[in-house]
Amino acid sequence: MGSLLPSVEALQLVDHHCHGVVRRDLDRDGFESMLNESGGPGPLGGSLFDSQLGLAVRRWCAPVLDLPPHARPGDYLERRAELGPDEVNRRFLRATGTAALCVDTGYTPDAILSPGEMGELAKAPAYEIVRLERVAEEVAATEPSPLDFADAVRSRLHERAANAVGVKSIAAYRVGLDLPAERPSDSEVAAAAGDWLASGNPRLADVTLHAFLVWCGIDLGLPLQFHVGYGDSDVDLHRCDPLLLTPLLRATRDSGTPIMLLHNYPYHRNAGYLAQVFPHVFADVGLATHNLGHRAPALIAEALELIPFGKFLYSSDAFGLPELYHLGALLFRRGLSDFLRDGLDDGAWTEADAGRIAELAGAGNARRVYRLDER
Repeated sequence: MGSLLPSVEALQLVDHHCHGVVRRDLDRDGFESMLNESGGPGPLGGSLFDSQLGLAVRRWCAPVLDLPPHARPGDYLERRAELGPDEVNRRFLRATGTAALCVDTGYTPDAILSPGEMGELAKAPAYEIVRLERVAEEVAATEPSPLDFADAVRSRLHERAANAVGVKSIAAYRVGLDLPAERPSDSEVAAAAGDWLASGNPRLADVTLHAFLVWCGIDLGLPLQFHVGYGDSDVDLHRCDPLLLTPLLRATRDSGTPIMLLHNYPYHRNAGYLAQVFPHVFADVGLATHNLGHRAPALIAEALELIPFGKFLYSSDAFGLPELYHLGALLFRRGLSDFLRDGLDDGAWTEADAGRIAELAGAGNARRVYRLDER
């Protein structure tokens, strides 16, 4: 990876999908448990510092904490503890060059900072993304009758989304992405809700109800995000291929609602195809970017084989550790710069083209789709 193109280095990024970070001290086990989706290496797994992501932390994050590149893990964690979580969070968030954050507030296995607190750290406006399943589970906790469930969810969702810029589905984690294209009827929703409420299980995992929530999101008209591809061990990865959404995408293409395919690895080429052939589909490679570390440029180049430049967005999908914000932004810039420079060297596009593509991917597409300039 060479030096950054000026047009990429100057980008003020819009992170269209991210999460809060923790504000507490972390020992080595706690830090490694948040490095990737595994929850830590376990007693047989060695250290996550011995991974693409771990090496990227030592190379690119250490200097932000006034350490030399490639600082040893022990030295890195000692310096992190010395500075304290508030200073560490501030340094990494400010280093990203982020102009706006779209924060998913639906995943809270740990005490994390709110969108407002994240915006204050980054010195940038922060907007909420509402998780559909979280809304349904909040409604279920009030013990509504099955016949009242659909209207209660719609009402609650309208309240929650009043100041949000988008909504998100995690159907991929619960039932997979092979969702029915047809809108479920109220009677079908009531029957499925009855079964779920009677089970006593607070965790939603019903195909009919996930489809109902997706259509609730479509009706709102806000961008609808889908988790796609790899995540933690709770996903069955073969059920997370975005091609499974094809019938639903056909059914919603004239809805006017943007569909945002998040993460996508290792199905990023499939997501690229969908973004090319459906006018309302957009894609990113967040989460994978920092996990691939040194290999992130290859991922970005593969994603951009088919994704139209007006359909590709920046996302860190950082959670818990501010380092993931920094690495997401840094590796995205480096990968995008390498991709654009390669085209310039080959005469595939002009410098003006490269600057326009960089601005679209880094910020312009997100501002347009989420209507951030109207906020």
